[in-house]
Amino acid sequence: MGKTLNVLICDPISACAVGSLESHGYHVSVQDKITAEELLKAVPDYHVMVVRSRTKVKKEVVDAARSLRVVVRGGVGVDNIDVEYCLAKGIKVLNTPAASSSSVAELTVSYIFALARPIVQATESLRAGKWEKSKFHGSEVQGKTLGIIGLGRIGMAVGQRAAALGMVVHGFDTCAVGPAPFMMLVSLEEIYARSDFITVHVPLCEETHHMIDAAVFARLKDGVRIIDCARGGVIDEEALYEAIKSGKVAGAALDVLETEPPSSFKLFQLPQVIGSPHMGAMTAEATERIGGEVVDLLDRFYQESF
Repeated sequence: MGKTLNVLICDPISACAVGSLESHGYHVSVQDKITAEELLKAVPDYHVMVVRSRTKVKKEVVDAARSLRVVVRGGVGVDNIDVEYCLAKGIKVLNTPAASSSSVAELTVSYIFALARPIVQATESLRAGKWEKSKFHGSEVQGKTLGIIGLGRIGMAVGQRAAALGMVVHGFDTCAVGPAPFMMLVSLEEIYARSDFITVHVPLCEETHHMIDAAVFARLKDGVRIIDCARGGVIDEEALYEAIKSGKVAGAALDVLETEPPSSFKLFQLPQVIGSPHMGAMTAEATERIGGEVVDLLDRFYQESF
Protein backbone atom coordinates (compact mmCIF):
# COMPACT_ATOMS: atom_id res chain seq x y z
CA MET A 1 0.00 0.00 0.00
CA GLY A 2 2.95 2.33 0.60
CA LYS A 3 2.05 5.64 2.14
CA THR A 4 -1.02 5.98 0.00
CA LEU A 5 -3.17 5.78 3.12
CA ASN A 6 -6.32 7.83 2.63
CA VAL A 7 -7.05 9.78 5.81
CA LEU A 8 -10.47 11.24 6.58
CA ILE A 9 -10.42 14.04 9.17
CA CYS A 10 -13.95 14.07 10.59
CA ASP A 11 -13.49 16.63 13.38
CA PRO A 12 -11.24 19.70 13.67
CA ILE A 13 -7.52 19.23 14.27
CA SER A 14 -4.78 21.79 13.76
CA ALA A 15 -3.89 22.95 10.26
CA CYS A 16 -0.28 22.25 11.16
CA ALA A 17 -1.13 18.58 11.79
CA VAL A 18 -2.98 18.32 8.48
CA GLY A 19 0.02 19.79 6.69
CA SER A 20 2.33 17.41 8.52
CA LEU A 21 0.25 14.39 7.50
CA GLU A 22 0.33 15.53 3.89
CA SER A 23 4.08 16.10 4.02
CA HIS A 24 4.49 12.56 5.37
CA GLY A 25 2.84 11.21 2.24
CA TYR A 26 -0.72 10.58 3.38
CA HIS A 27 -3.71 11.57 1.25
CA VAL A 28 -5.77 13.74 3.58
CA SER A 29 -9.37 14.89 3.23
CA VAL A 30 -10.61 17.36 5.84
CA GLN A 31 -14.38 17.06 6.25
CA ASP A 32 -14.69 18.31 9.81
CA LYS A 33 -18.38 19.15 9.53
CA ILE A 34 -19.37 15.84 7.96
CA THR A 35 -22.83 14.59 8.94
CA ALA A 36 -23.62 11.01 9.96
CA GLU A 37 -25.38 10.45 6.61
CA GLU A 38 -22.48 11.90 4.61
CA LEU A 39 -20.01 9.81 6.58
CA LEU A 40 -21.67 6.56 5.55
CA LYS A 41 -21.24 7.51 1.89
CA ALA A 42 -17.67 8.80 2.24
CA VAL A 43 -16.03 6.30 4.59
CA PRO A 44 -15.63 3.34 2.16
CA ASP A 45 -12.79 5.18 0.40
CA TYR A 46 -10.64 5.71 3.51
CA HIS A 47 -8.07 3.66 5.38
CA VAL A 48 -7.88 6.03 8.37
CA MET A 49 -10.49 8.02 10.28
CA VAL A 50 -9.50 10.80 12.68
CA VAL A 51 -12.29 11.83 15.04
CA ARG A 52 -12.74 13.76 18.25
CA SER A 53 -15.91 13.63 20.36
CA ARG A 54 -18.44 14.76 17.74
CA THR A 55 -18.21 11.93 15.24
CA LYS A 56 -19.64 8.55 16.26
CA VAL A 57 -17.96 5.42 14.92
CA LYS A 58 -20.58 2.78 15.61
CA LYS A 59 -21.49 -0.51 13.91
CA GLU A 60 -23.21 1.12 10.92
CA VAL A 61 -20.14 3.20 10.12
CA VAL A 62 -17.74 0.28 10.63
CA ASP A 63 -19.78 -1.93 8.32
CA ALA A 64 -19.65 0.75 5.60
CA ALA A 65 -15.90 1.27 6.02
CA ARG A 66 -14.66 -1.55 3.81
CA SER A 67 -11.10 -0.16 3.58
CA LEU A 68 -10.73 1.12 7.14
CA ARG A 69 -7.57 0.05 8.99
CA VAL A 70 -7.42 2.40 11.97
CA VAL A 71 -9.52 4.95 13.86
CA VAL A 72 -7.65 7.65 15.73
CA ARG A 73 -9.55 9.46 18.48
CA GLY A 74 -8.09 12.88 19.19
CA GLY A 75 -8.71 12.97 22.93
CA VAL A 76 -9.03 10.75 25.97
CA GLY A 77 -12.24 8.71 25.93
CA VAL A 78 -13.29 6.34 23.15
CA ASP A 79 -16.94 5.90 24.11
CA ASN A 80 -18.01 7.45 20.78
CA ILE A 81 -16.35 4.47 19.09
CA ASP A 82 -17.56 0.86 19.14
CA VAL A 83 -14.10 -0.40 20.03
CA GLU A 84 -15.01 -4.08 20.33
CA TYR A 85 -16.70 -4.13 16.95
CA CYS A 86 -13.76 -2.32 15.34
CA LEU A 87 -11.32 -4.82 16.78
CA ALA A 88 -13.50 -7.74 15.66
CA LYS A 89 -13.32 -6.30 12.13
CA GLY A 90 -9.54 -5.96 12.33
CA ILE A 91 -9.64 -2.19 12.75
CA LYS A 92 -7.23 -0.71 15.26
CA VAL A 93 -8.39 2.05 17.63
CA LEU A 94 -5.88 4.61 18.91
CA ASN A 95 -6.27 7.75 21.02
CA THR A 96 -4.27 10.68 22.39
CA PRO A 97 -4.91 10.57 26.16
CA ALA A 98 -2.22 13.00 27.24
CA ALA A 99 -2.83 15.80 24.77
CA SER A 100 -5.90 17.41 26.31
CA SER A 101 -5.41 16.62 30.00
CA SER A 102 -4.24 20.09 31.01
CA SER A 103 -7.06 21.81 29.13
CA VAL A 104 -9.77 19.70 30.77
CA ALA A 105 -8.14 20.05 34.18
CA GLU A 106 -8.03 23.83 33.82
CA LEU A 107 -11.70 23.97 32.81
CA THR A 108 -12.55 21.91 35.88
CA VAL A 109 -10.67 24.31 38.15
CA SER A 110 -12.34 27.24 36.39
CA TYR A 111 -15.68 25.70 37.30
CA ILE A 112 -14.63 25.28 40.93
CA PHE A 113 -14.06 29.03 41.08
CA ALA A 114 -17.23 29.83 39.14
CA LEU A 115 -19.33 27.73 41.52
CA ALA A 116 -17.71 29.24 44.60
CA ARG A 117 -18.15 32.78 43.29
CA PRO A 118 -21.25 33.32 41.10
CA ILE A 119 -19.31 34.94 38.28
CA VAL A 120 -21.62 33.72 35.50
CA GLN A 121 -24.78 34.81 37.29
CA ALA A 122 -23.31 38.22 38.14
CA THR A 123 -22.33 38.77 34.51
CA GLU A 124 -25.84 37.86 33.37
CA SER A 125 -27.23 40.37 35.88
CA LEU A 126 -25.00 43.12 34.51
CA ARG A 127 -26.02 42.29 30.95
CA ALA A 128 -29.62 42.71 32.06
CA GLY A 129 -28.76 46.24 33.19
CA LYS A 130 -28.86 45.45 36.91
CA TRP A 131 -26.47 46.24 39.76
CA GLU A 132 -27.20 43.55 42.36
CA LYS A 133 -24.04 43.62 44.46
CA SER A 134 -25.62 42.22 47.62
CA LYS A 135 -27.08 39.23 45.75
CA PHE A 136 -23.80 37.58 44.78
CA HIS A 137 -22.13 36.47 47.99
CA GLY A 138 -19.79 33.56 47.40
CA SER A 139 -17.22 31.55 49.29
CA GLU A 140 -13.50 30.89 49.16
CA VAL A 141 -12.12 27.60 47.87
CA GLN A 142 -9.16 27.66 50.23
CA GLY A 143 -9.70 25.10 52.99
CA LYS A 144 -12.63 23.45 51.23
CA THR A 145 -12.56 19.72 50.50
CA LEU A 146 -12.49 18.61 46.87
CA GLY A 147 -13.44 15.02 46.15
CA ILE A 148 -12.08 13.64 42.88
CA ILE A 149 -13.67 10.49 41.48
CA GLY A 150 -11.30 9.00 38.92
CA LEU A 151 -7.56 9.49 39.17
CA GLY A 152 -6.31 9.21 35.63
CA ARG A 153 -4.25 11.95 33.99
CA ILE A 154 -7.01 14.55 34.27
CA GLY A 155 -8.11 13.71 37.79
CA MET A 156 -4.52 13.87 39.04
CA ALA A 157 -3.92 17.15 37.21
CA VAL A 158 -7.02 18.63 38.86
CA GLY A 159 -5.78 17.45 42.24
CA GLN A 160 -2.40 19.12 41.80
CA ARG A 161 -3.98 22.41 40.85
CA ALA A 162 -6.58 22.28 43.63
CA ALA A 163 -3.95 21.56 46.27
CA ALA A 164 -1.98 24.58 45.06
CA LEU A 165 -5.10 26.66 45.76
CA GLY A 166 -5.13 25.48 49.36
CA MET A 167 -7.94 22.96 48.96
CA VAL A 168 -8.03 19.69 50.89
CA VAL A 169 -7.93 17.08 48.13
CA HIS A 170 -9.44 13.61 48.52
CA GLY A 171 -9.32 11.11 45.68
CA PHE A 172 -10.92 7.79 44.79
CA ASP A 173 -10.24 5.33 42.01
CA THR A 174 -11.11 1.67 41.54
CA CYS A 175 -7.63 1.03 40.14
CA ALA A 176 -4.44 1.10 42.17
CA VAL A 177 -3.04 4.62 42.40
CA GLY A 178 0.36 5.47 43.81
CA PRO A 179 0.79 7.93 46.68
CA ALA A 180 0.50 11.62 45.85
CA PRO A 181 1.74 14.28 48.28
CA PHE A 182 -1.11 16.62 47.39
CA MET A 183 -3.98 14.17 47.92
CA MET A 184 -5.42 11.69 50.39
CA LEU A 185 -6.78 8.45 48.91
CA VAL A 186 -10.14 7.62 50.47
CA SER A 187 -13.18 5.43 49.84
CA LEU A 188 -16.04 6.52 47.64
CA GLU A 189 -18.27 6.81 50.71
CA GLU A 190 -15.73 9.18 52.29
CA ILE A 191 -15.74 11.28 49.11
CA TYR A 192 -19.51 11.55 49.40
CA ALA A 193 -19.51 12.34 53.11
CA ARG A 194 -16.68 14.89 53.27
CA SER A 195 -16.59 16.83 50.02
CA ASP A 196 -17.64 20.45 49.54
CA PHE A 197 -16.95 20.04 45.82
CA ILE A 198 -17.07 16.78 43.83
CA THR A 199 -15.62 16.39 40.35
CA VAL A 200 -15.90 13.22 38.26
CA HIS A 201 -13.21 12.04 35.85
CA VAL A 202 -14.27 8.53 34.87
CA PRO A 203 -15.22 6.95 31.54
CA LEU A 204 -18.84 6.16 30.84
CA CYS A 205 -19.50 2.43 31.12
CA GLU A 206 -22.00 0.10 32.73
CA GLU A 207 -20.42 0.57 36.16
CA THR A 208 -20.32 4.37 36.00
CA HIS A 209 -23.65 5.08 34.30
CA HIS A 210 -25.69 7.17 36.79
CA MET A 211 -23.17 6.36 39.52
CA ILE A 212 -24.24 9.64 41.14
CA ASP A 213 -27.99 9.18 41.45
CA ALA A 214 -30.74 10.16 43.87
CA ALA A 215 -29.51 7.74 46.53
CA VAL A 216 -26.01 9.22 46.36
CA PHE A 217 -27.26 12.80 46.42
CA ALA A 218 -29.06 12.00 49.68
CA ARG A 219 -25.72 11.02 51.25
CA LEU A 220 -23.79 14.13 50.21
CA LYS A 221 -23.06 17.12 52.40
CA ASP A 222 -25.69 19.82 52.28
CA GLY A 223 -24.58 22.58 49.91
CA VAL A 224 -22.19 20.42 47.90
CA ARG A 225 -21.20 21.57 44.41
CA ILE A 226 -20.86 19.09 41.53
CA ILE A 227 -18.64 19.26 38.42
CA ASP A 228 -18.62 16.95 35.41
CA CYS A 229 -16.08 17.58 32.65
CA ALA A 230 -15.73 13.86 31.88
CA ARG A 231 -18.72 12.10 30.35
CA GLY A 232 -22.44 12.75 30.31
CA GLY A 233 -24.44 9.96 31.91
CA VAL A 234 -22.17 9.54 34.91
CA ILE A 235 -24.52 11.85 36.80
CA ASP A 236 -28.26 11.18 36.77
CA GLU A 237 -29.42 14.55 35.41
CA GLU A 238 -33.00 14.24 36.66
CA ALA A 239 -31.75 13.39 40.14
CA LEU A 240 -29.36 16.34 39.96
CA TYR A 241 -32.22 18.63 39.02
CA GLU A 242 -34.25 17.50 42.02
CA ALA A 243 -31.25 17.77 44.36
CA ILE A 244 -30.67 21.38 43.29
CA LYS A 245 -34.36 22.24 43.56
CA SER A 246 -34.43 20.84 47.10
CA GLY A 247 -31.34 22.81 48.12
CA LYS A 248 -29.24 19.71 48.78
CA VAL A 249 -26.85 20.66 45.96
CA ALA A 250 -25.80 24.31 45.90
CA GLY A 251 -24.61 24.31 42.31
CA ALA A 252 -23.45 22.26 39.37
CA ALA A 253 -21.14 22.82 36.41
CA LEU A 254 -21.52 20.54 33.41
CA ASP A 255 -19.34 20.44 30.31
CA VAL A 256 -20.92 17.14 29.25
CA LEU A 257 -24.49 15.88 29.08
CA GLU A 258 -26.12 12.49 28.67
CA THR A 259 -27.51 13.52 25.27
CA GLU A 260 -25.48 15.97 23.20
CA PRO A 261 -26.98 18.24 22.14
CA PRO A 262 -29.69 17.78 24.78
CA SER A 263 -33.34 17.44 23.90
CA SER A 264 -34.16 19.61 26.92
CA PHE A 265 -32.25 22.43 28.59
CA LYS A 266 -34.28 22.11 31.80
CA LEU A 267 -31.20 21.88 34.02
CA PHE A 268 -29.87 25.16 32.66
CA GLN A 269 -33.07 26.95 33.60
CA LEU A 270 -31.83 26.65 37.18
CA PRO A 271 -29.63 29.64 38.08
CA GLN A 272 -27.39 27.35 40.16
CA VAL A 273 -26.34 25.42 37.04
CA ILE A 274 -23.64 26.61 34.67
CA GLY A 275 -22.14 24.75 31.76
CA SER A 276 -20.57 24.53 28.35
CA PRO A 277 -21.07 22.47 25.16
CA HIS A 278 -18.43 19.76 25.71
CA MET A 279 -15.51 22.12 25.20
CA GLY A 280 -13.05 20.76 27.77
CA ALA A 281 -10.36 19.95 25.21
CA MET A 282 -11.07 22.93 22.98
CA THR A 283 -8.02 25.09 23.52
CA ALA A 284 -5.44 26.16 20.97
CA GLU A 285 -2.74 24.32 22.89
CA ALA A 286 -4.66 21.05 23.19
CA THR A 287 -5.62 21.17 19.51
CA GLU A 288 -1.96 21.52 18.55
CA ARG A 289 -0.89 18.70 20.88
CA ILE A 290 -3.69 16.44 19.64
CA GLY A 291 -2.67 17.09 16.05
CA GLY A 292 0.95 16.29 16.82
CA GLU A 293 0.00 13.04 18.57
CA VAL A 294 -2.27 12.04 15.68
CA VAL A 295 0.65 12.39 13.26
CA ASP A 296 2.95 10.39 15.55
CA LEU A 297 0.35 7.64 16.03
CA LEU A 298 -0.26 7.28 12.30
CA ASP A 299 3.44 7.18 11.52
CA ARG A 300 3.93 4.49 14.18
CA PHE A 301 0.93 2.55 12.85
CA TYR A 302 2.31 2.74 9.32
CA GLN A 303 5.77 1.56 10.41
CA GLU A 304 4.33 -1.34 12.39
CA SER A 305 1.77 -2.43 9.80
CA PHE A 306 3.55 -2.16 6.42
